[in-house]
Amino acid sequence: MNRTSVNFHPQNISTFNNLEKNNNNIHDEDKFHWKFWKKRRYVVGLLAFFGFFVSYILRAGLSIAIVVMTTSSNKGDAEFDWDLKLQGLILSAFFYGYVSSQIFGGILSSKIGGKKVLGFGIGITALLTIITPPLTRTSVYLLIIVRVFVGICEGVTFPSMHTMWTYWAPPVERTRLATLSLAGSIFGSVFAMPMSGVIAQRFNWDSIFYIYGSLGVLWFFLWIFFVFDKPDDDPYISITERDYINNSLANDKTEKNSSYPWKSILTSIPFWAIVVSHFCESWGSQTMVTQLPIFMHDILKFETEQMGFVSALPFFGMGVVVLFSGHIADYLQSHNYLNTTQVRKVFTCGAFLGQTIFIVLAGFMTSTIFVVTCITIASTVGGFAWAGFMVNMLDIAPQHASILLGISTTISMVPGIISPVLTGYIVTNKTAEEWRIVFIIIAVFYIIGAFIFAIFASGKKQKWADNSNKQNAVSYYNSAMVCE
Repeated sequence: MNRTSVNFHPQNISTFNNLEKNNNNIHDEDKFHWKFWKKRRYVVGLLAFFGFFVSYILRAGLSIAIVVMTTSSNKGDAEFDWDLKLQGLILSAFFYGYVSSQIFGGILSSKIGGKKVLGFGIGITALLTIITPPLTRTSVYLLIIVRVFVGICEGVTFPSMHTMWTYWAPPVERTRLATLSLAGSIFGSVFAMPMSGVIAQRFNWDSIFYIYGSLGVLWFFLWIFFVFDKPDDDPYISITERDYINNSLANDKTEKNSSYPWKSILTSIPFWAIVVSHFCESWGSQTMVTQLPIFMHDILKFETEQMGFVSALPFFGMGVVVLFSGHIADYLQSHNYLNTTQVRKVFTCGAFLGQTIFIVLAGFMTSTIFVVTCITIASTVGGFAWAGFMVNMLDIAPQHASILLGISTTISMVPGIISPVLTGYIVTNKTAEEWRIVFIIIAVFYIIGAFIFAIFASGKKQKWADNSNKQNAVSYYNSAMVCE
């Protein structure tokens, strides 16, 4: 009869002790699961939500303001005589700056911490927004320059937040925390579109920039004083929560001065599947953010206030779905209905295919109600993709997630540069047939994104991203000893 011996390697004992401690901490956490304000990681998530909310109202306000700035009304003639091509150049100027700072933002946040990079990125953007009206009245070229600098400052925001989640988000809560913060950007668009119309109609277009810029300054001080880079730096966190987070992320953390496996990153097929999907989604979303108010005004004939509220509907639906999709994705994973790879593919590809159907329908509908409904459904369904490809960097390389997102966003923001200008060249006569071409182009990109992600994406941590020297990693808690 063969004897069974127990493997008491110190490495395994340490791993089991950490997992058992982590298991106990989870039970302690569950006792107060509904008191989210007692959990510092959710305080970070909520303030990040409002940070991205502010970031997007600072970005999206111009999309409404430019319609008011260039349209005659009962208050008088248009203040600026800009054709659609120049308007497209102005709207795309932001993305020239946004593209240039993505990778830099990822590297900088991994060196000095995501808190400072995110905070000052949005804080400086707020100040630039406040000085935008006088610069615009001086020269359109100054407006273009300031929008480039706004893009540079905002370009560091998403990569720096991924750095924050590297230290704050336990794997089983990764999707819900990441989507909580990301949802702020969508609700920022929801808020900015109707409120910008109201502000411009009741006051003037320049009030949009003064009010939004002031909100950005207020958020900056809240973020700097109440958020910390890591749980270990936070004086307000409970010992239970700190240990729970640290133990759950024991294998994923990286040092600030660590090197990056650039060759492995740039030759990683799953990473490029994320990049392609991000690019395709961005073509649709950036076209909608910059051009939807113009479409609503020129084709559907909405007035300024109506245009803002109706333009916000698609983004409101998306925001609601983004908030809940993170919880749904984590539930499916934690209850073993789907593994991580399946969750990311189902959410991303399902969203893209749904968007394809409804955005094409919107291009062929003649009824205003049906067009608005189709566009709203398309954007709402698209919210599920944020629990797919957008969180996928944290799956395949958690300690390098900020760099991966920086590279991905750099490439995915190219549509923000090209799309407004291309739309300006396509929509020369402001007809529904011309806008139909714009919608079909969006649909083609969604199909490409779904196809590539379905084949090449992965939810597994990549070998080049594994910073652990353990040969036999233990991925779940088992009270019995390992026998051999």
